[in-house]
Amino acid sequence: MAANLTERLGKSPVLCDGAMGTLLYSKGIFINRCYDELNLNQPELIRSVHHEYLQAGAEIIETNTFGANSFRLARHSLADRVRDLNLAGARVAREAAKSFDVWVAGSVGPLGVRIEPLGKTSFEEARTAFREQIQALVDGGVDLLMLETFGYVEELHQAVLASRDVNLKIPVVAHVTIDEDGNCLDGSDPETFAARLAEWKVDVLGINCSVGPVAMLEAIERVRAVTDLPLAAQPNAGMPRSVEGRNIYLCSPEYMASYARKFVAAGVSLIGGCCGTTPDHIRAMKSALRVREAREKTAVSRPTHEHAATAVPAGTPLADRSRLGGKIARGEFVTMVEIVPPKGIDIRKEVEGAKFLKSVGVDAINIPDSPRASARMSNQALSLLMQQEVGIEAILHYTCRDRNVLGIQSDLLGAAATGIRNLICITGDPPKMGNYPDATAVFDVDAIGLVNIVHNLNRGLDLGGNTIGQGTAFVIGVGANPGLPNLDEEIRRFEYKVEAGAEYVVTQPVFDLNLLEIFLKRIEHCRIPVVAGIWPLVSVRNAEFMKNELRVSVPDTILQRMSRTTTPEAAREEGVAIAREMLAAVRGRVQGAQISAPLGRYTSAVDVLEALGSTRPTNA
Repeated sequence: MAANLTERLGKSPVLCDGAMGTLLYSKGIFINRCYDELNLNQPELIRSVHHEYLQAGAEIIETNTFGANSFRLARHSLADRVRDLNLAGARVAREAAKSFDVWVAGSVGPLGVRIEPLGKTSFEEARTAFREQIQALVDGGVDLLMLETFGYVEELHQAVLASRDVNLKIPVVAHVTIDEDGNCLDGSDPETFAARLAEWKVDVLGINCSVGPVAMLEAIERVRAVTDLPLAAQPNAGMPRSVEGRNIYLCSPEYMASYARKFVAAGVSLIGGCCGTTPDHIRAMKSALRVREAREKTAVSRPTHEHAATAVPAGTPLADRSRLGGKIARGEFVTMVEIVPPKGIDIRKEVEGAKFLKSVGVDAINIPDSPRASARMSNQALSLLMQQEVGIEAILHYTCRDRNVLGIQSDLLGAAATGIRNLICITGDPPKMGNYPDATAVFDVDAIGLVNIVHNLNRGLDLGGNTIGQGTAFVIGVGANPGLPNLDEEIRRFEYKVEAGAEYVVTQPVFDLNLLEIFLKRIEHCRIPVVAGIWPLVSVRNAEFMKNELRVSVPDTILQRMSRTTTPEAAREEGVAIAREMLAAVRGRVQGAQISAPLGRYTSAVDVLEALGSTRPTNA
């Protein structure tokens, strides 16, 4: 099967497995253990890990031999067992793969010592050590060699030379590891290490480990610009975070799956995962790649009667999904007011507020999901009740905090069946911000992954890319914060949300017009309708909270205006005046406004809307 690997890479992506050490650690193997020794002492454990990845859809499994060279094994007094451990690792993987149509890759990592000119180990000594390990792997029957996690390009060169010494025909995948700036530990940038690896005639050039998907994608794009070699990408599941003394990788399977598609779009042929990735991640990535293949096939072929039923539907046009969707599609100015769910079950105040807002022409009510992680009535239930009892469209905030991907799909299908059409997809506030800090968050996906899920449901596809029949008809909104200090990251996430299928965006409250202008200019290349958040402040303390705890940019001039008020009523009036000024100023720049109603004061929201020219909002 190895003979046609290069040919296959030229046709469609190949999915590799994920982390070995992560799974072994989760199964009770202490981190100070020699994991390579398990090939001889606990082969059934290693075989079970291989099986988990194979059943998840991996097309390449790597041998458990990353550290099985004489230098690393010497730390465990096993330097004389190089051949035995590598032979065993290759044979265990071959046995696991015998019922699957897959490739077995021999994993080869760095020596763990400095080589010349920075260390006392010579190039020849390094090449000899790599040759010893690689010979055993080839003798054990591997189909290709996976040289990985090399921070020093010259050390990788010695491993490549050793590979050619052993077998000139076996495919070699050569991975470097990089920092957040895309550079190897020796300072080589993507353009430099790509040129050198191409010169050494490796079969596949890759990057693995070290960083999460975002930084790796940037580096891959730079590599693609300077070489035509097949590319590989195997990122960690994000950057590790220390939680109770353990390094935890927090990227969800769905998030990794969304990046699998991005890597392929950037020219990557071999996709996999490194530290922190599990069979769940690989399974999600497999599904994502299947969906991508299905899209490509649909794009290049016309459905015949025989296979028309399996073609991916385009989905309901935006203008036909809801009244709000219709106004957005027609370029009309939309107005929405936020109604926060009650802490109990009495919704009389919220219903009366919605009736009042409908009477003055507000287009929709925006219902958040337990804002700031406070325990409140289900916003999905309140949305349904509002539409039934008031007849005004609801916009459902849907967060990733409390639901796994199965719960997300179930919730969304239920919402669609009950007539909820408008969504704002957000990641959600972590429980530690709320009144139940010990509650457990889920965060299987973030807002980007959530948009991907909703977009597929609209097209009649479930999480695995399987048809569900008639698609949902959601109008897909997202959030954005123009005032974040790291605007580059916010813009990057916004781009991914748009790519995933977002159709409009609601900003955090706007108090600084300059920041909004900068944000609008930065998104010109991926602009979707923008709805500006408008918040009528109620006190100087409220303004300080917005600035310091919610990361909303509130200029000092606004704080000073609020601090000069002497009574609660005067503060409310000043807050409304500021909000009216903001609304009037953004009116020609955006396509809508979301007005908040602090403390449930819906009259304040309507007072702000009068800045549009009349109590009843008019269209642009």
